Formats: sequence, C-alpha cells, structure tokens
Amino acid sequence: MKLRSAHGQCMLAARYFDSADIWQQEQSRIFRCNWLLAGHVSALPECGSYFLHEVGRDSVIVVRDNAGNIHALHNVCRHRGARLCRAPHGKTGPVLPCSYHAWTYALDGTLQHAPHMQDVTGFDKAAWRLSPVALAEWRGFLFLCLASAPQPFDVVLPALAGRFAHWPLAALRSVHQAEYEVAANWKLLFHNFSECYHCPGAHPHLNKLTPYRNSDNDLEEGALLGGPMTMLNAQGSMTTHGGRCAPPFASLAAEERARVYYYTLFPSAFLSLHPDYVLVHRVQPLDAGRTRMTCDWYFHPEAIAAPGFDAQPAIEFWDLTNRQDWTLCESAMRGIASSAWTPGPYSELESQLAAFDRHYLEALGEERA
Repeated sequence: MKLRSAHGQCMLAARYFDSADIWQQEQSRIFRCNWLLAGHVSALPECGSYFLHEVGRDSVIVVRDNAGNIHALHNVCRHRGARLCRAPHGKTGPVLPCSYHAWTYALDGTLQHAPHMQDVTGFDKAAWRLSPVALAEWRGFLFLCLASAPQPFDVVLPALAGRFAHWPLAALRSVHQAEYEVAANWKLLFHNFSECYHCPGAHPHLNKLTPYRNSDNDLEEGALLGGPMTMLNAQGSMTTHGGRCAPPFASLAAEERARVYYYTLFPSAFLSLHPDYVLVHRVQPLDAGRTRMTCDWYFHPEAIAAPGFDAQPAIEFWDLTNRQDWTLCESAMRGIASSAWTPGPYSELESQLAAFDRHYLEALGEERA
C-alpha cells in the first residue's frame, strides 16, 4: 500500500462547514467557476430529451436538438423570468415553450416566437435567445460551467485526459438512479469517500471484499484524487454476494479486473469504476448543512440485454453503504457544531483528505493556516 503523508495536517476549522459566509464564498468562487458533472449522454436519447441541473439558485436545461447536438441553457425565459422546464427530466418536443406568455425557443436557445412583440419598436428576436451555459463532454459524461468566461475543461481537469481508457464509459447506460438528501456539509461527504479508515467498523461487508489497507492512491494532488483498491476475490465485484453482476468490460487488463478504482472529482462527483459496472455519485450542495447526492449505476447495454441480467446485488450493496456513510457524515456535522470540538489531526490513512483540503482552500482563495 502506497499512501502520501498527511503532513501532520488537522481537519478544517468548524466555520468551513457551518458558516453562511463561507457557503456564499463557495458558491461564487467554487461552484460558479468550476466544471460540474451534470449527467451522461445516455439520459438524452432523442430530440427534445432533457434533464435539469441545479446549481444554487440557477437551473440549467441540458437538451438534445434534432441534429443530435446537446445544448446547456439557463432555464429562464428572457421575457419575465419564468422557468421553461419544471420536471427534473423528460421530453419537451421540438421547441422549448414558456407557459407564461408563450415565448417559444428552439432547442439551441434561439427565440422563435414572441407574441405581440412585433409592436415593440426595435425588438429583435435574435437579441433575446436563452442564455447559454458552457458545456463539455468527457467520455460520455456532461460537464457544465456557469462562469461567464470559463477556463477550458482540459486545463481545469488535466488528470482526466486519457484516463480510464479501458472502460467504455460513453457506451454505458444507467440502470438505476437513487437520490439522497444528507444533513451534512458537502465537504464532509468528500472526506468520507476519500478514506477507508472507517471501513472496518462502518462497512464490515465492504471491508471483507476490499480490506481497508488494500489501497494504492495514484492521484494525490489536484482536482482528481484517488486510486485503486484490490479485491480479495480477483473474479468478484462490489456486490451483496461478492460476485459480478455482468461480465467484466472486455478491454480491461487482468489487474484492472481485480480492482475497484475510487476517485473524487472536485467539486461535484465521485467515480467508482468496477470490473463490471461504474457507479457515479453527483454532489449538489443545497446549503451549508444539506447536500443532495444522486447515484447512478452504469452497465454496458450488452450486459443489460443479456438473459438473467440482475443489477440488484450492486444496487443494494451501495445503497446500504451509502446510508451507512450518510449516518456518519450527519453525526460528524452535529459534532462539529459543538463548542467542545477542535479540529483533529489526520492519520496517515487520511492523506487524501489533507490533499482535498489543500485544493479546496486554494479554490476558495485562502492559504492553509
């Protein structure tokens, strides 16, 4: 096992988890400036298919047009501000109509119809298209950035270039989505995912499949952090029965089939790459003390279509593990609020937490004390 030192760091101070002022700084300096994982191309199978992605007070429509192109648009009518789409996902048809005053937009955001506005001197439909949001696709996953002039995706997340090439990520399909609301600050969930120090007591079944010392971090600084854990059963996976739900992805090397790869993607996602499926957690802070977690279990279409396919062992395994983790995070959130708490030191098994904190403080524009 190879672990980078935690360098004697302690946990962040309580204000980083419960301060409304820090929360507001995070919204402007982190969540409006970084590329955020919003979903997967498989959620947009045809013209008019869309899903919404919420970032603070903003709602973004991600939609596929009739030429197959995908657009990200602010979910705000340019007339009086009404939301165009209200359901979290669905099919809008060939246009995006506003139900308030019938302004109607093409799926690329251009204004097509604005009743009675021809009587307004100087009104130009071309000037009133929906406000676009920067969109990037990486291996089938869709990322958004709300900044007015975002840095290029590959500059912000260079560690993703060429990584995970043996997993057919763009071809995968979600067979199940689960949504959780956790009464804890979003950073506590990143911390929890980033270490297995807690696994022997909190996750006995997980620890049986991948003992907590079986880790080898290969990304130890920056926005993408993590590495593999070796399974005791080289023919298995992370499921309730310890076996696989599908054949391993065909292009995986022998050592990749015997491992699970865990990564945090700052500031919006966890990636868990198994030999037979991929689990993605999307992290959406709701306020300083609440976080929405959306989880998708992705399998290859050929596996899904095979007779007898059953993803439930993978779904049930991670649903149980998630709930165990959320309980711990909520407990930590309550404890941090105590007047008796002072930041504790990280163990050498928590080097990834120390690395996360360094990157977080840099993104917030602060230096480690």
